[in-house]
Amino acid sequence: MYGRTGTEGPLARHAMAYVLAGGRGSRLMELTDRRAKPAVFFGAKSRIIDFALSNALNSGIRRIAVATQYKAHSLIRHMQRGWSFFRAERNETFDILPASQRVSETEWYAGTADAVYQNLDIIESYGPRYMMILAGDHVYKMDYETMLRQHVDSGADVTVGCLEVASEEARGFGVMHVDASDRIISFLEKPKDPPSIPGKPGISLASMGIYVFETRFLAEALRQDAADPGSSRDFGKDLIPRIVAAGGAVAHRFEESCVRSGDEAEAYWRDVGTVDAYWQANIDLTDVVPSLDIYDRDWPIWTNGEVTPPAKFVFDEDGRRGMAMDSLVSGGCIVSGSCIRRSILFTNVRVHSYCTVEGGVVLPGVHLGRGCRLKNFVVDSDVRIPPGLVVGEDPEEDARRFRRTEKGIVLITKPMIEALAN
Repeated sequence: MYGRTGTEGPLARHAMAYVLAGGRGSRLMELTDRRAKPAVFFGAKSRIIDFALSNALNSGIRRIAVATQYKAHSLIRHMQRGWSFFRAERNETFDILPASQRVSETEWYAGTADAVYQNLDIIESYGPRYMMILAGDHVYKMDYETMLRQHVDSGADVTVGCLEVASEEARGFGVMHVDASDRIISFLEKPKDPPSIPGKPGISLASMGIYVFETRFLAEALRQDAADPGSSRDFGKDLIPRIVAAGGAVAHRFEESCVRSGDEAEAYWRDVGTVDAYWQANIDLTDVVPSLDIYDRDWPIWTNGEVTPPAKFVFDEDGRRGMAMDSLVSGGCIVSGSCIRRSILFTNVRVHSYCTVEGGVVLPGVHLGRGCRLKNFVVDSDVRIPPGLVVGEDPEEDARRFRRTEKGIVLITKPMIEALAN
């Protein structure tokens, strides 16, 4: 085990959160044609990355770095506008670290570990005692201080954040085989027969892509990995298995640090990496008591507070009444003589008269033309839906014109709408 030094007070003030936000998220199909997965909109006004960043901020971490790579412009712009309140005079830092060939003139970030290795000089210049490596593309609320404390108390070389999932579902994850004290015995990548947790048959521990290291240990491990020509430069494929083999890895269970308000019954974590999962997680927020409480003022989800006028609903006559039920409607929206049910309208959406919208995730700046009937769909930002468009009633017609998932969710983008006119 690597040596530890005693620490009094909150550990978060001695930690840096390093968010890996370079992934495309290709399973989100055309939603990530113009943006990285962490930059995808979520929950009526946020971006997916806001959850990892808010968890760090709410946990007391004041040094944050975000590594970007794939189509990073909208992500970088969002962070510049929404996360620029950190102040150097308070020993706060917020660094955006695009892949900029800092180590090699011919290579971008080769993997998740390389995305940290290439910026070791920046990390070490701040002198954080601990490093929290975070994935920037999941939706959850978590107090990282709890995980940091377990890491220090256990004396581990790495602590791995883990979810309890049914063993059948764990086949799609990296799975931790642990002993009775949660020491990780082996790490298995997408195993056909995932091992169960001791004492919990049928339940396995899946990696969340969250790791805690002491900075000195991590720097040494990354330099060794960079010198290995056979490495794929990845935490899950290379670094973590090596540390597990050396007996220095411990699992941290998400249930122990999950943040819940009084209305949240479950330990909520979602990988919104498919169109179906993305639609469902958004629509779930319209429930009377949703599984994820985004109204929890004790653990706010920070984001770019865009200045918009209030949402507006106009016309109140039979057949032309502006209204929304079981829905989230953001600022700048105008619902004109149309009915919105169980939907989410992001900022600056315009719904013209005589429309019916149900099960819609409508991203910012969308205009719905008169007389549309739309059901169970996601429409990308700034799309102009032509008058009279019908979606969600004829599966074959939907699949011919748009992207239709196995569960019947229809994804609509600007190129798809433009193709209708040809």
